[in-house]
Amino acid sequence: MPDDTHIVNTEHSATHGAWHAELRLEFALDDGFSRLVGRRHSGPLRVQKPLYPEGGALCHAIIIHPPGGVVGGDQLDVQAHVGAGAQALLTAPGAAKWYRANGHVTRQQVRLQADAGAAIEWLPQESIFFDQACVQLRHEVELAADASYLGLDIVCLGRSASGEKFNSGSISQHTQIRRGGKLLWWEQGVLAAGGALMHSALGMAGHSVCATLIAVGTVLPASLVATLRALAQPAGALLGVTQIKALVVVRLLCSDSEAARHLMLQAWQLLRPALLGRPGIVPRIWNT
Repeated sequence: MPDDTHIVNTEHSATHGAWHAELRLEFALDDGFSRLVGRRHSGPLRVQKPLYPEGGALCHAIIIHPPGGVVGGDQLDVQAHVGAGAQALLTAPGAAKWYRANGHVTRQQVRLQADAGAAIEWLPQESIFFDQACVQLRHEVELAADASYLGLDIVCLGRSASGEKFNSGSISQHTQIRRGGKLLWWEQGVLAAGGALMHSALGMAGHSVCATLIAVGTVLPASLVATLRALAQPAGALLGVTQIKALVVVRLLCSDSEAARHLMLQAWQLLRPALLGRPGIVPRIWNT
């Protein structure tokens, strides 16, 4: 298979020694193959060689952030455009680590676009927010009227394995999904360490892990929604499944990141065949 991508690399440091990194990906359907036809980056964001473990119709792209962690003042900007009829799955080789702010706000913006008949899956591994992190996250999805989307987000506050809690700092999240020009999902909020939402039933309810899986594509049968709601969950966890026409949201609150990952992957494995007609084969990089 020829390498028909174009690479531009213009690394530079921002103020305070922080990084401003950008990654632009373009996928297109070519003779039955979903090819990565364009990739541009600046700063420490990369994408590995396209992989096709499920056949040529679906391109797997692994996004890499070489520093291994995001520090105060860093800015990450990821954009991916999937052309008509193409399919792409974007993932990462490991958990994202958001370190303490050091007096500066860290920002990440993800913008995904899928054209007519296209499908895009956003499956990063969990995000670990260290104590004193101050992060602003923005996630925007623009879909054609018949395009499909599966997106995963696992937020871990502090490092429970090390006994570190999220005692200070804040996380601002903004998520917006449009399909056929119509707004399907809009969610935004700020989690401030020590704030009311950390313990409120409307927020984290005293838990340290929040996992969300959003699927857009088709109205699911009631039996599948019931199966999702019946998934085994960790002791003390809270699981909710909501269907709003062609959008389904699965959300879990717990205090065990591994358990959250396991349940979300189970939900994805149930949703993926219904939306994309593909079995839920977990990306190999998740097991390395």
